[in-house]
Amino acid sequence: MKKMLFPLALATLLLNACAPKSNANKVAPAIPTDAQIEKNIQEWLKKMTLDEKVGQMLELNLDLMGSTQVVGEAKLDRNKLEQALRMFGQEKEAIDQVMAMTDEQIIAQFGGYGIDMFEGEVTREWRLNEAALDSMIGKWKIGSILNAPGKALSVENWQQIIPKIQELSMKYIGIPCIYGLDNNHGVTYVAGGTLFPQSINVAASFNTDLAFTSSEICAYESRTANCPWVYNPTIDLGRDPRWSRIWESYGEDPIVTSRMVEAAVRGYQGPDNNHIDGNHVATSVKHYFAYGAPWSGKDRTPAYVSPQMLREKYFAPFKAAIQAGAQTIMVNSASINGVPVHASYEYLTKWLKEDLNWDGMIITDWADINNLYQREKVAKDKKDAIRIAINAGIDMSMDPYSVDFCILLKELVEEGQVPMSRIDDAVSRILRLKYRLGLFDTPNTTAEEHPQFACAEFAEKALRAAEETEVLLKNEDNILPLAQGKRILVTGPNANQIRCLNGGWSYTWQGTDAAEFTAPYNTIYEAFCNKFGKQNVILEQGVTYDEKGAYWAENEPQIQKAVAAASRADVIVACIGENSYCETPGNLTDLTLSENQRNLVKALAKTGKPIILVLNEGRPRLLADIEPLAKAVVHIFLPGNYGADALANLVAGDANFSAKMPYTYPKEINSLINYDYKVSEQVGTMAGAYDYDAKVTQQWPFGFGLSYTTYNYSNLKAVKSEFKANDELSFSVDVTNTGSIAGKEAVLLYSSDLVASIVPDSRRLRAFQKIALQPGETKTVTFSLPASDLAFVGADGRWTLEAGEFAITVGNQAVTINATETKIWDTPNI
Repeated sequence: MKKMLFPLALATLLLNACAPKSNANKVAPAIPTDAQIEKNIQEWLKKMTLDEKVGQMLELNLDLMGSTQVVGEAKLDRNKLEQALRMFGQEKEAIDQVMAMTDEQIIAQFGGYGIDMFEGEVTREWRLNEAALDSMIGKWKIGSILNAPGKALSVENWQQIIPKIQELSMKYIGIPCIYGLDNNHGVTYVAGGTLFPQSINVAASFNTDLAFTSSEICAYESRTANCPWVYNPTIDLGRDPRWSRIWESYGEDPIVTSRMVEAAVRGYQGPDNNHIDGNHVATSVKHYFAYGAPWSGKDRTPAYVSPQMLREKYFAPFKAAIQAGAQTIMVNSASINGVPVHASYEYLTKWLKEDLNWDGMIITDWADINNLYQREKVAKDKKDAIRIAINAGIDMSMDPYSVDFCILLKELVEEGQVPMSRIDDAVSRILRLKYRLGLFDTPNTTAEEHPQFACAEFAEKALRAAEETEVLLKNEDNILPLAQGKRILVTGPNANQIRCLNGGWSYTWQGTDAAEFTAPYNTIYEAFCNKFGKQNVILEQGVTYDEKGAYWAENEPQIQKAVAAASRADVIVACIGENSYCETPGNLTDLTLSENQRNLVKALAKTGKPIILVLNEGRPRLLADIEPLAKAVVHIFLPGNYGADALANLVAGDANFSAKMPYTYPKEINSLINYDYKVSEQVGTMAGAYDYDAKVTQQWPFGFGLSYTTYNYSNLKAVKSEFKANDELSFSVDVTNTGSIAGKEAVLLYSSDLVASIVPDSRRLRAFQKIALQPGETKTVTFSLPASDLAFVGADGRWTLEAGEFAITVGNQAVTINATETKIWDTPNI
């Protein structure tokens, strides 16, 4: 991916131009104002003490109110502990401090965290400390608690913990607490609940109904466990394949991400954003913004993004989320063009709150105010960091292990460094969230009110979702679907493990140590046994993951065993990719697929048996040297607990492929690029003294995906061949299923600005629809979009639609339309 590094002064100048004036008075409220809620808020503000107000602005981690304890005998393995600490990115100094402790001290302090640090197996149990809870709420008046104690808890456990929190909160403050969980692709932290495919899969479906349905079911099952707030969806654009959270995103395109988040917000929050019922939750859309564009490719590191791209692409999904009614926003942990987002009044207050007239609440990510002085070095100490962040627009601090925030913020107010008006604004937003959730009237939701938890209907929807999100990338000689009776070798490190299918945020943060929850579900090997008969399926993995090591660690390969097993097979299904990881522990130094896995495929290819590659990975790993060896390639991403069953159905032909790539799959490490690259990034050979070229290479392009049937596009029409900026543009195209089986097709409409005052993108996706077609059936697909959607952010930071021609393409069809006049907007958003 190419990036441009702007001098900070120039970047700041252009960013200011992007939002020349607040337009809150000109824009309708993102969420309509409810007079009764506003009256209630004002009444509370009048009677709350400063201690109560700053307490509402703090979110603490559940671990402060209890602990996970090792039950019974446990013997520390210091080698395992040191390896685990390194895996989680701890610096040498911190590791040395831990290793200097006695075994008893280490077990007491760290034994409950789920770290693999013992000889043999141990039993852990989380226990609520009611005295600590009473102190945190009674003394500090905290407004929110988050997180699970290391792994998923049962509904019964949650129904013991959260009602106790609410009881004390209502007793001491009269204001309900709001509990939040990272329930990210279903109920991550509720044992027995439904897990759907990860967001990158949902994006691959190009079907917003899946985003809605998976979010709605997640909300329902979250409320079963009495949790009213989820930190999801992640709508950072996944435009850098090195980034460890690609799989949490909806891919590289702002339109796909915008449409998906709009559907997800409706699913999570229901039809009325002022009155969210007991089957729905508030969202915390994250991580605002450009968090997925780290210059280094490493999580939580700085982004350097041109002001034009920042406004035009990275901001767009968050604007869509807010306009859809998102209640809360979680902030990017890092910086943009040298400005930490947690410290930016411009980004937090102007762009979000004022320009969009949004009355929702902004929360930090994990301890990120601390990072303003510890990592970013823009504050001298924690108190200074709190001053900067709160004045910038932060409303609630996720400061998981300390109440210092309350002490220091109170001092800042008393000293006049944070105005009382800012405190009242932040507390208003927090109270508004709690009123909209109905927590004042009904602090708890019960399991009995949610009898569909983990029902067969939800499981069926998760299975069908997985079928619609796995992409067929290659199918030479129509090797797929596989006929019954074939002898199949299932091999590779991802062949017999649920962990790989789910990825991170699955029962635990990293998706590790979750076997107790995944027993009811099938691995790829087990699903193939069920589909094709156990007698026809051979398991010999050849390469396996070291489950005691880092996510990339592999055991000593046994490739020759897999080669020997291939002699008994008609076809080889090689399941390769990545083990689960999440956030910073998922950072990598080499995007290339592991050498062991590539050597496995190369050795199997020498047997002459046809190979079907199954890619099961959270981000695209380079595999250009082995892709030619395969007859077929299926990318399943992270499809969840039912992903293997979905794959078996698709490979057998009992379901049809319909997904398409939600990002550009790179072919070479020096050709990391997105589909909407600038036209000058693709240069043919130039003759003369400098004989060079700049060619865009890719393994598979954005929007690519095959099916067992074929489709023909025809008769693309534009209702208007000429238009002005205020017009509505309408297009229609006929799509015919020319094959012999039913299928679904994602129909994508692109535009290309043929000549512009700044270098235009090669093309931009503007709209998409998913349609179902029977064999021989034709449907006319229509698209409508405002002409302003074709505008770009100009060199002066203003939205611009220039007179001239635009090419509109759908499939192999193209039509040209012409803007007859230029318009430049003075508002930051259009």
